[in-house]
Amino acid sequence: MRLPAHPNPMNYYHAPLRDLQFVLHELLDVSTGSAIAEIADPDTINQVIEAAGQFATEILAPLNGIGDLQGCTMPSSGVVTTPDGFKNAYKQFSEAGWTALACQAEHGGQGLPNAVNAAVMEIFAGANMAWAAYPGMSQAAYTCLAANGSDAQRALYLPKLASGEWAGTMCLTEPHCGTDLGLLRTRAVPNADGSFGITGTKIFISGGEHDFTDNIVHLVLARLPDSPPGVRGISLFLVPKVLVSPEGDLAERNAVTCGSLEHKMGIHANATCTMNFDGATGYLVGEPDKGLAAMFVMMNHARLLVGVNAIGLMEAAYQKALGYAKDRTQGRSPTASARNSPADPIIEHADVRRMLLTQKAYIEGTRAFAQWACQLADTQHFGNDSEIRHHAAELSALVTPIVKAFSSDLAVECTSLAMQVLGGHGYIVDNQVEQHLRDARIIPLYEGANGIQAMDLLGRKVLPDQGTRLEMFLAIVNEFIGANADNPVLREFTAPLSSATDVLRNATHEVSMQAKADPHVLGSVAASYLRLAGHVGLAWMWARMAAIGLVNAASADPIYASKVATARFYFKKLLPEIQSLAAAIAAGSGPIMELDFG
Repeated sequence: MRLPAHPNPMNYYHAPLRDLQFVLHELLDVSTGSAIAEIADPDTINQVIEAAGQFATEILAPLNGIGDLQGCTMPSSGVVTTPDGFKNAYKQFSEAGWTALACQAEHGGQGLPNAVNAAVMEIFAGANMAWAAYPGMSQAAYTCLAANGSDAQRALYLPKLASGEWAGTMCLTEPHCGTDLGLLRTRAVPNADGSFGITGTKIFISGGEHDFTDNIVHLVLARLPDSPPGVRGISLFLVPKVLVSPEGDLAERNAVTCGSLEHKMGIHANATCTMNFDGATGYLVGEPDKGLAAMFVMMNHARLLVGVNAIGLMEAAYQKALGYAKDRTQGRSPTASARNSPADPIIEHADVRRMLLTQKAYIEGTRAFAQWACQLADTQHFGNDSEIRHHAAELSALVTPIVKAFSSDLAVECTSLAMQVLGGHGYIVDNQVEQHLRDARIIPLYEGANGIQAMDLLGRKVLPDQGTRLEMFLAIVNEFIGANADNPVLREFTAPLSSATDVLRNATHEVSMQAKADPHVLGSVAASYLRLAGHVGLAWMWARMAAIGLVNAASADPIYASKVATARFYFKKLLPEIQSLAAAIAAGSGPIMELDFG
């Protein structure tokens, strides 16, 4: 592989600031009704995302191709070196306070809402996903410790994570077990001083070792000697790379080392490590045998963030495809605008427009839906009363797997479409679109593969409570439909949205009935069900965005006309997929389970 001899402007990323402002302020109004509104007013939010955009364009995006080319290396046993420029970029990042953006003020953080943090993380991932994964994992570790750590653990470790002086990881997967954590074998043996000796091997650990920080805080799932089998016997432990004195000073190196680096399809610049714990000193986080619940605080935070990462990658690939389509001349369009030239810009060809609009509709739709999910997380923690917080928590549990899985599936589809717009040039390394596709392919696997997300949605979030959470969500959608029932201008959006909610409700009933007699139904239809639910979420967002666009139709700002036109494309060309999804769900498990593979 090679990098361009001279920087190609098409290779650089520019943050979608106007669309983020539209979503945060005009669609969701994240500053209103929040307990943290005093530090999250629109002007402050705009300043934050504009600064993030500048950092992403000037510092992170130019390193994206370099990181892909060089990757991480392990020049000596257990020592990992990141690509040229990565360590210095992190130094600038932490010194500028980006690591503290969503951390609590008591730990030196800025306390900004999750929605704002998600917007910033989308920008950073769009510019350089492999780099952005390092602070993203530290954020997840901070969130887990803030929710589950003891007072002493929070006081000792959280300020260091918030400042970026130390990094964090989560260590779940083992060579013989991935999603089925009940099979994990890592052991935790009590020591006389109250600590534990952690022994075992964890694989696929993002940022398990690197040269950004002097210390890395590993959150490790392990078993105590007398714990019950399966997931009921898992505890969570804090295992620092370097042991820490009670005063917060670094002491001797702990018995945890990187055994190897994985060689991967994409995100070459992110160190994916095999971590060996050889009697390493660890500290129990939370209660014994309650580790899985504690870790899921981190996992759910990470699932939202990787969904946001997917949107950033889609955006980056779309920008390159759009720029190329405007400049590249090939063939003649039936309504060519440049008859004095031998060929027309390919953006005038209907099929190219189809591919670009598909990307645009999915990017902006998932951005809106993911930001709404992050707003729910803010309400869950900072809502004005317990009922509001509970309602937000229930909705958040429902939509988190949708954000993670639907956005990441679409990221693979949309980055592939971006490559298709460029034709053969999309397959060439110099144009960097193929890197986005390779990088995007990990996201449907990250933090629980998408099939697991789909079964979580249907098997844990919808069917067990007889669709109560789902009806909470559909009630919000129907409230919007009802509020606009007398608006004939919006009927082209509200009528198909209403039909889509009926399709989802009927599919839910269908699955519920089938599941009573067929144990294979859940696994057979879950993926189709999640995609159907994702479409309903996007249809709701596009109807709302179209409503704003129509109200502001006379504005000189082109975003409003763009929202209306893209909404029409989504409803006419993409939403009809729900009919085929409903048919696949109704078919049940028979067509899947019939064949004997021998």
